Amino acid sequence: MTTQPPPVAELSADEARRIALRAQGFLGAPDRRAGVRGVLRHLGAVQLDTISVLARSHELVPYARLGAVGRTAVDGAYWTGGHSFEYWSHAACILPVEEWPHFGFRRRAYRARPQWYHDLPDGAYDKVIAQLRAEGPLTATELGGAKNGGEWWDWSASKVAVERALMYGEVVCVERRGWKRLYDLAERAIPDALLDTELDDTECVRRLVGLAGRALGVGTRADIADYHRLKGEQFDAVVADSGLVPVTVAGWAKPAWADPEALATVPRGRHRTTLLSPFDSLIWERARTERIFGFTHRLEAYVPKPKRIHGYFAMPLLSGGRLMGRVDPAREGRTLVARQVSLESGRAVEPMARALREAAEWVGCDAVRVERVDRPELAAPLTAALTAG
Repeated sequence: MTTQPPPVAELSADEARRIALRAQGFLGAPDRRAGVRGVLRHLGAVQLDTISVLARSHELVPYARLGAVGRTAVDGAYWTGGHSFEYWSHAACILPVEEWPHFGFRRRAYRARPQWYHDLPDGAYDKVIAQLRAEGPLTATELGGAKNGGEWWDWSASKVAVERALMYGEVVCVERRGWKRLYDLAERAIPDALLDTELDDTECVRRLVGLAGRALGVGTRADIADYHRLKGEQFDAVVADSGLVPVTVAGWAKPAWADPEALATVPRGRHRTTLLSPFDSLIWERARTERIFGFTHRLEAYVPKPKRIHGYFAMPLLSGGRLMGRVDPAREGRTLVARQVSLESGRAVEPMARALREAAEWVGCDAVRVERVDRPELAAPLTAALTAG
């Protein structure tokens, strides 16, 4: 690990929590004028995931910060006008197009990769590139089929080729259409000024560390490196030149770094009360979430049903700058069903009711039904609060 210079500030745990909330867009007036694109630029990455319960995760992220932004407008804000592209960051993420040069180090690493899970048949790569050049943006199906007809991982030659080209950066995912990637040539999809900007590996990582630190406000080495899935050693090599400054946070066992702008003013303003996607960048890193909020967050969608504690797609409740509970939602017609509600205390009843009502309205439901509350004594107050609203 890097040797950290003396800290420029000593933060209380509460100050660090508020800095983190403001940096992630949950404290202060939301920037509605910048809208969804503003959220994307501010966060630097919005994770994609196939699961859709209330909505897909990339829709839930701006909703949590802006309120009931029109769902039909969200995808358009992301994808139209060449404002973004999809690539491997924290996971598969929508990224602002300005960040294209920053991932040059990752594209080069993929090009140098000696082994792949899927074999690439001779000629398949060139064929896909030629087809895209001749026909324009295409899905894997339009390129010749995504699968060979077997198991889900049994990709067709064209799918293997276009995904390899995506990782190399010769091809770009410019949209999700019916959840299928829409591929185009980078030479068409990325503005020339960005496409022609070649940064060495160190500069790519330096910029990403700086951006991650600003998106988090304050974080440890692991927090900041995890934002774009960098290695700790990569963080160590560039942090001194990243623009971030060393700080100490009361109760944090490890050194931390902060965005100087985040330290310049005291975080104030209105807190959002909202439900968070399990893939929201506020809670990406489990250890960080526990450290800042005293809240254990784990996605249980891939946990066998008998072993689930909070439910398939449990969405944490954020209110007053605290994580106060969670709900596993579902939809039945025009009813939002709270299959399981977990509340930290009675103080979470009214915020949970408010968040459920807002979420129901956003997705076109006109009723909320609660099936189970982990604290039985809070079931009646929660139902009453929902009715009162």
